[in-house]
Parts: sequence; C-alpha cells; structure tokens
Amino acid sequence: MNSVDGQMPEESLDPADWQAMRALGHRMVDDMLNYLQTVRERPVWQPIPEEVKTHLKQPLPVEPQGPEQTYRDFLEKILPHPMGNIHPRFWGWVIGTGTPLGALAEMLAAGMNPNLGGAEHVANHVERQAVAWCKEMLGYPAEASGLLVSGGSMANLVGLTVARNAKAGFDLRRQGVQGAPKRLTLYGSQEMHSSIQKGVELLGLGSDSLRHVPVNADYQIEVTALDAAIARDRAAGMQPFCVIGNAGTVNTGAFDDLARLADICQREGLWFHVDGAFGALAALSPALRHLVAGMERADSLAFDLHKWMYMPYEAGCALVRREEDHRRAFALTPEYLTHGGERGLAAGSQWFSDYGIQLSRGFRALKVWMSIKEHGIRKYGRLIRQNVEQARYLAGLVDAAPTLERLAPVPLNIVCFRYKADHLDEAALNRLNQEILVQLHESGIAVPSYTTLNGKYALRVAITNHRSRREDFDLLVREVMRLGSAILIAG
Repeated sequence: MNSVDGQMPEESLDPADWQAMRALGHRMVDDMLNYLQTVRERPVWQPIPEEVKTHLKQPLPVEPQGPEQTYRDFLEKILPHPMGNIHPRFWGWVIGTGTPLGALAEMLAAGMNPNLGGAEHVANHVERQAVAWCKEMLGYPAEASGLLVSGGSMANLVGLTVARNAKAGFDLRRQGVQGAPKRLTLYGSQEMHSSIQKGVELLGLGSDSLRHVPVNADYQIEVTALDAAIARDRAAGMQPFCVIGNAGTVNTGAFDDLARLADICQREGLWFHVDGAFGALAALSPALRHLVAGMERADSLAFDLHKWMYMPYEAGCALVRREEDHRRAFALTPEYLTHGGERGLAAGSQWFSDYGIQLSRGFRALKVWMSIKEHGIRKYGRLIRQNVEQARYLAGLVDAAPTLERLAPVPLNIVCFRYKADHLDEAALNRLNQEILVQLHESGIAVPSYTTLNGKYALRVAITNHRSRREDFDLLVREVMRLGSAILIAG
C-alpha cells in the first residue's frame, strides 16, 4: 500500500462495491429463507465429516479472501451441519426453534449495532417495552424491575445475586461473603437446574450452602422436607435466605407448588426465586395457567424467550419485584459513565448496566419486540398448548405400545420413556436405550435427549417446537420400536 505525503491512506471495513454487497445480502436472505422453508426435507442432525473439522482448524487468515468466497465457505462447510433445533423432529434438552422474522430481526439489530448498557437512544426504550410486556404476560407487577439477558442461567444468577444481597443483613457488596456472621443457606428441590448450583458457587456461597430437598412421586419438592431443612439450619446457627421454586423442571416438566412455597417464604422471611426457564410461559395458555399459580408472588423470576416462545438465541429475562433491591445489587457509576441528565445522549436515569453484570449489551430486545408484535401473545399461548397436547399424544402412543414404557408423569411438554425387554436386566436396558438414542441421532430421524430417572435411562422428548406435527411423534415411536428390535436381534 503506497503512502501519500508520508501518511498511510485511510481505510474502512465498508465494501468497496456496495451494489455487489447488496446483491450478496439479498442472496443470503433468499438462501436462509429457502433453508428454513425446506427444513423438513433434511435429516435432523448428521455427524460432522472429518474434512469439515480439518477445514475449521485452518491458521489465522492474514490477507482478505473477500465476501463472496467467505460466504461460499459458509454454504459448504457450516450450513450443512447444524445442531438441528430448527427441525420439526428436534426435541432435545429444552431448546427452541426460532422463526424467520426473528432471524431477520437479528440482522436489523446488527445493522443498527447499538449498545444497550444505557444512554438515551431508542433501543433502550424498545427493551423497556419488551420487559414491560413480559411482566404483563406473566401477571408480574408493573412496577417491578427487569432486563433481558442471555438465557435462564444468567437470569437465575441475577435473581440469586439480588436475593443474596437483599437478605444478607449487612453490606455484602463492601465486605463480601466472608463478612457474613452466619452461613447463608438456600433451598431447592433435587430436580432444580444445574445453573442454580453454578450461580451459588459463582456468588461465593459454596455448593454446600445449597440444600437439595427431596421430591415426591410427581417430582415436586416435598414441602414438609423443606420446612424441616429450614428449621434444622436455623437451629444450627445458619441463616436461611432463599427458596427456589421450579416452574417446569428440566427432567420431567414438573411444577412445584409455588403458592405454598410463597407462603413459606412469607412466613420465614425468605426470598422467593422462581426458575421458570420454560415453564413460566405456561401462563400464556388459559388452560395451563393454573400450573404457575403463586409465581406472581416471587421476589425474582427467571425465564427464557428462546425456549417456549421460539425466538432465536439468545433471549432470556430476569424480573425482580422491587426495583431498589435490583439496582442496589448491581449499580456502579464511575465518572465516565455518569448519567441522569435531561439532555444529550448520556441522559436518562435508567441504564440497564445498573441492573446486571454487562455494560456491553446487544440489541436482543428487537427480536422480542418484533416477534410479539408479529404473532400476538394469544398465538403463543395456543402454540404452547399445542406442544402440551402433542406431549399427551406421544404419552398415549407410548402407553399403547407393548415394547415401550413411560417413566414419568407428563404434566406439561416433556415425555420420558424407554424401550423395554423383559429378559434384560436394568443395566442392559440402559445400554439398549442409549444405543437407540445414538442411532436416532446419527440416522437423522429425530433428536430427543436423555435423562436417568430412578436409575433408568430414559429417552426424553421436550417439545418446544412450533414446527412439530403429530405425524412426527408417530414416526418417533415407530422408529424407537424398530431400532430396539433390530438391536436386540443383532445381539
């Protein structure tokens, strides 16, 4: 590159040919919409070829290869090997499906490219409206605080951070947990999500402070055992401060009795946090809303929009009943972030950086705002009810099949079952069902995940998929029975 008058020429990352970039962009949009439109015609998942993995170990590019070749590399090496969760027969873990407009909203958000840590620009107002809608649709107080986060794990961490600080009884931000005169303890069922323990460990409380309370036959927390655990810890000189209620457990979709947990927390002076990662959204269906009765009394609530509202990753939400508790746990304003004036970009008293860990925050609110406006909340309620009805349909197919066994109740959208063979012991049955699962994946037929219930390996179908049809569950049951029989015959 030649210099001019001893100075290096100025450069930019904008395209040299805007028309060529425009044409490439239109092609990308068409390709991705075609990809979504034809998703049912492809396998759910396939193993990644070794040559692709080798290609993705190339050294750092030093010179440009241009947008056209870069996009060709994407089409050849990336797009054909997805996780599969956009497919109608993906039911693994609890992973949502995404939508076409949601994907386009991500492009629009990236084009604007704002930072939602704070300041007076429209993206922050969009997030405030999205959070307000979340409160309204879940029956949470309008004056509550909240922010969008990456997902349920971060939402749980936000809620637990506020709980710890609000209930510690001393200035925990200044003194740290080592300043606690008593050990702080908190409580949830054996079925609570692992992100709760991660959060407890990150908060410096230690996993020994987290009590895993037994569950009943329906995988709900045993309230009498919870009462006893709190009483034991108080008698031992510890300081109980929080109870975690499950609104849809990840293993079976079980709901704790949230109203009773709220009563216990009110009586004992404890913080009530609800992990509603996907189950909180049952509130959108009038037929299912009774399952979350009491959730509106939570001091903090965590849930995901990329699960049962089918929005593209990432989109979670943390709500906190008392704004002052929320802000006090996170706000820190150095001189270079001073805000609150009446004029200029730095105006505005509410900055989202005062309510969470991140100062740099993407415009995830746009896909939330656009998705809710596109479909309306009633349609989401119908789709959630549809997934629950599909789970009941699958449970009926399993119960009617002579070689299948259901391993848990189906209160919501998760079905746990296995292939059974009377002549095999439990260890052999576990190995058999593990092989069935792997073959379902590798063949591209379907993607359930698995869990272990009472020592039994279960195929676990979690339905948070707006593209699934009943015919997909018919196919799953047929294929599980076929694979199970074929594996047994092969010995």
